[in-house]
Amino acid sequence: MAFNLTHQLGSLAGTPIKSGEMTAPSVESSLSVSPPSARMPISMNMNYTSNRNVSPPMSPVLGATRADLSVACKAFAVETMEEQRTYKEGGIGGETEKGGGVPVFVMMPLDSVTMGNTVNRRKAMRASLQALKSAGVEGIMIDVWWGLVERESPGAYNWGGYNELLEMANKVGLKVQAVMSFHQCGGNVGDSVTIPLPQWVVEEVDKDSDLAYTDQWGRRNHEYISLGADTLPVLKGRTPVQCYSDFMRAFRDNFKHLLGDTIVEIQVGMGPAGELRYPSYPEQDGTWRFPGIGAFQCYDKYSLSSLKAAAEAYGKPEWGGTGPTDAGHYNNWPEDTQFFKKEDGGWNTEYGEFFLTWYSQMLLDHGERILSSAKSIFEDTGVKISVKVAGIHWHYGTRSHAPELTAGYYNTRFRDGYLPIAQMLARHNAIFNFTCIEMRDHEQPQDALCAPEKLVNQVALATLAAEVPLAGENALPRYDDYAHEQILKASALSFDQNSEGENREMCAFTYLRMNPELFKADNWGKFVGFVKKMGEGRDSDRCREEVEREAEHFVHVTQPLVQEAAVALTH
Repeated sequence: MAFNLTHQLGSLAGTPIKSGEMTAPSVESSLSVSPPSARMPISMNMNYTSNRNVSPPMSPVLGATRADLSVACKAFAVETMEEQRTYKEGGIGGETEKGGGVPVFVMMPLDSVTMGNTVNRRKAMRASLQALKSAGVEGIMIDVWWGLVERESPGAYNWGGYNELLEMANKVGLKVQAVMSFHQCGGNVGDSVTIPLPQWVVEEVDKDSDLAYTDQWGRRNHEYISLGADTLPVLKGRTPVQCYSDFMRAFRDNFKHLLGDTIVEIQVGMGPAGELRYPSYPEQDGTWRFPGIGAFQCYDKYSLSSLKAAAEAYGKPEWGGTGPTDAGHYNNWPEDTQFFKKEDGGWNTEYGEFFLTWYSQMLLDHGERILSSAKSIFEDTGVKISVKVAGIHWHYGTRSHAPELTAGYYNTRFRDGYLPIAQMLARHNAIFNFTCIEMRDHEQPQDALCAPEKLVNQVALATLAAEVPLAGENALPRYDDYAHEQILKASALSFDQNSEGENREMCAFTYLRMNPELFKADNWGKFVGFVKKMGEGRDSDRCREEVEREAEHFVHVTQPLVQEAAVALTH
């Protein structure tokens, strides 16, 4: 997901958020909220005041360099220091020993497969995978780009580089989380390359610009096909959901010999950056900057058609012409706007509840369609299905939670927006994958009321209530022990003393990302220790010092070969 590096990576030492301003949802409220029904409700239960100013809609004005893996480690044969761990079931398909540790996966570079469908820097890649395996890493995460595999023409799949890369992982003994990346690469923080949607898809979008997400000012976003067109045959006679399904089916058939053994998880992309959300905070061309509230993305004709029908069914046809036009601009803050402001804001009116319910339900329905297909395609293959949800932690301390609302998460001071998502995933036995696990509240800008820890806590409670496994990722690259300690704490799911899930752990953690910085001596040493601690589990009887000594010993004995490999691979 997209974050501003200046704000997020600096040494921000703001004062802690005052408890009065940052009232997190209680355990009771988090566990009792029901998701919106599939149809628009006849009546709303939001506690809004009837004499507040309604926010009626008005007519809108429409109108790098790739990662270098040359410092990767050479393979080094050492005896394993720990028993072989299997990818945790996390409640899917069986029970596992509680407190047995959290397996660590490492995200591969975005350009691991080239535009020519070959493995990028093959020698360095092979050495890197062997190094990760030696460090005790469980596996890797790989983006399988729609724009690479089905680039030339509909139904013509070129798995070239992925065949080789997955065989590399198989030979080394690493598990694989394969991401079905139906989005464009480029335009977000960390996007070191540009991989557009398939050429034939781009041609269709050029013919019909309403296939792109659109804001109220007519700006088109081409990262992902608008969910408003999900069920329409707009892509050479197929619907977008059919295209996603055919792609996943072709992947299954091509890699059936690796499914369930090497390939253990399929993460289904559902939006920009592969996340289940609207592209409400696009950084490309400077449109959005952290910590702006973003903007609603429902102004393509297909989404507006759905809104019109929902408004008529609700008995307020005048609400169906457009979304709220008093919700500010991408870089406004909540109190700058009539719709999101604390007192008498349009979000907390009958109209606001109607619109936000429809907007968020469209996203849930989108997820439901694709998950239904993915579940049927990968049924009985031994793989797990997962969905990534964005960690939108800025302005979390406000009443309206504006950035979450524009992204499609109907989460406010008075409503749990993550429980409906968790319940939708539970219906399909899918894993809830969440980001920003490495962040602490006090590291973030306090004037923007950022609260990643409180957000992670709320999501954990939602997954507990829905009985869905929770996995995590770090949102930004971090190599310091302070971030590692936060990941260890969060992955143990023991940060909320009032919850009943104290014996539960995350089912997996994916580390962002394999790059030259990771293999620097100091960072590598810290990473090896981090992986070791994650594998020990919360209930390990071994003392922390013993675990750290083992990790230090491993780093020490492998350091000469790591340095040798680094020198050899840079010449």
